[in-house]
Amino acid sequence: MSAPSPHHPPSTRAAVLLAVVAAVAAAFATLVLVRADAGLTVRQVTVDGVPMTEVRADPPTPDVRRPGVVVAHGFAGSARLMRPIADSVARRGAVALLVDFAGHGANPARLDSDTSTATLAADLDAAVGYLRSQPDVEPAQIMLVGHSMGAGAVTRYAAGHPEIARTVAISLSDSGELPPGRPAELLLIVGGAEFPSFRRAADDAVQRGAAVGRRPAVVVPGVEHISVLFAPRTHEEIVNWLPSVDGNAAPRPLVRLAGAALLLFAFGVGVVPLAALLLARRPTDGRSADPVPATGLALLGLAVVAAGLGAVAAAMLPTARIPLAVGGYVTGFLLVTGVLVLAGHRWLPAAARPTEPTPPSDENAAGRDRRAPARTLVAPLALTGYAVLSVALPIHLGLTAALPVGARWWLLPLVLAACLLFLLGVEAVAAGRTGRHLLVVAVTVGVLTTSALVGLAPGFVVLVVPLFVFLLGWHAVWAAVLRRYAAPRWLLATLGAVLVGWPIATTLPLS
Repeated sequence: MSAPSPHHPPSTRAAVLLAVVAAVAAAFATLVLVRADAGLTVRQVTVDGVPMTEVRADPPTPDVRRPGVVVAHGFAGSARLMRPIADSVARRGAVALLVDFAGHGANPARLDSDTSTATLAADLDAAVGYLRSQPDVEPAQIMLVGHSMGAGAVTRYAAGHPEIARTVAISLSDSGELPPGRPAELLLIVGGAEFPSFRRAADDAVQRGAAVGRRPAVVVPGVEHISVLFAPRTHEEIVNWLPSVDGNAAPRPLVRLAGAALLLFAFGVGVVPLAALLLARRPTDGRSADPVPATGLALLGLAVVAAGLGAVAAAMLPTARIPLAVGGYVTGFLLVTGVLVLAGHRWLPAAARPTEPTPPSDENAAGRDRRAPARTLVAPLALTGYAVLSVALPIHLGLTAALPVGARWWLLPLVLAACLLFLLGVEAVAAGRTGRHLLVVAVTVGVLTTSALVGLAPGFVVLVVPLFVFLLGWHAVWAAVLRRYAAPRWLLATLGAVLVGWPIATTLPLS
C-alpha cells in the first residue's frame, strides 16, 4: 500500500478544524437567539385572517393595564423584521402586537396594488381591535409604530382615528395625504443615510403642523432604510414616546441580528468540511480543465449586452406579471440574462482548451473512485439541503420571514429556475475563474440598478440591491471554495440558485 500524500493530513486537519469552528459558532448563535427571548412571553394569533405576534414582558402584572403598541412593517418586510422593536417596547412595560400585512410574512393573502391602502387599513383595524380587547391593555393608550409602507399606513390610520394616543413613523415616504395637525401626537424618525425623499417627507409633515414632540423629525445618523430599524437611537426614541412605561430595560436591537450573522458565519465555514467529505479533491497539476476566455473585454461586452437586453425584456415578459411584487421583474431579468449569456459564451475566444487530468494510480485514489457513484447521488442532495438551511434559517430566525406560504410554494421553483439559468451562464463564462465570475455579477447588478433608476424596473429594486449584492457575493465565495473540489458547474449554479432565489421568493410581497 502506497504512503499517503504528504499534503493529505494537513487538509484533513484543516477540514476538521473548520468543522469544529462551524459547530461552535452555530452553538453560540443558537444561544444568542434563544436568549433574545429571555424575559418575554410570545404568542402567535390570527385575527380576521391576519397573522399577528404578541410580545409581553415576564412576569405579567395582575390587574395592571399597560400601553398597547401595534408594530407595522414596510413593503417586503414582515413581523419578524420588526421583532426587535416589539422586544424593546415590551421590556419597557407595553404589550406589543406585530402584524403581517397581506402578501407579507406568514400572511398568504395577496396585496392588490389597487386596493392596498384599504387592505392595510383593515389589517391595522383588526390589530387595534384585538389589542384593545386584551385585559391587560389600556384602551386609551394605544400607540402605532410603522416603517416605510407601514409608516404611511399607521399615520393615515391615526389621522382618521383620534383615539390613537401616539404614533411613530419610521422612514415615512410621503406625507401628502395627512391633514394638517393630524395625527396630533406624531414622532417622525428617518435615517441619515436614506434617500433624500424620506427626509423631505418628514420635513414636509413637520411644516404642515404635525406635532412631533415640539421638535423637528429625529434624524438617526449613519443608517439607511433598513438599518434604521436596528439603530439603538431609533429604539430609544420609540420607548421614550410610549404613553407610559413600567420598566427601564435598555433596548437590545442588535441581538437577533448578531445571532443571525453568527449562524450565517457557521454555515459559511461549514461548507468547507462538508465539501471535503462529499466531493473529491480537484487535481492540482497546474493544468486547467476549463477553457479560459481570452480577454476580459469580450466577457464584459457579453455581460453588458445580455444584462441590458434582459432589463428591457423583463418589463415585457409574462414573468413581470407573476404574483410576486418586484420579484416578477427580477425573475424575468435573470432568466433572459442567463439565457443570453449561455448562448453568447460559445462565441467567446478561448486561450486554453480542456485537458484531461492524469488518472489516479494509487490505492487511495481507487477507493475514492469506488465511492464516486454514491457521491454523485448524495453530494448534490446534501449540499442543496445545506444551502437551503444556510440561507433560510439565519434570515428567518434573525431578520425576516423566509418560509414559503400560500402561492410562494409554486412561485419558489419558478424563481429558482430563473436564478439557475443565470448562474449557469455565469459559471460558463467564468470558466472556473472567480474574478471573471465577479465581473459578470457586478455588471448584472449595475444594469439592474440602472434600470430601476431610469424607471424601467420597479423603483423598490434600488432598496434591495445591497441584499442582492450580498447574496450573489456569498454564492461567489461558496463557488470559489467548491471549485477546489470536483464540483461540476451545474452543482455550483444549483447552490447559487438556492442562496439567491430563496430570499427573493419568500420575502418579496405576494401581489
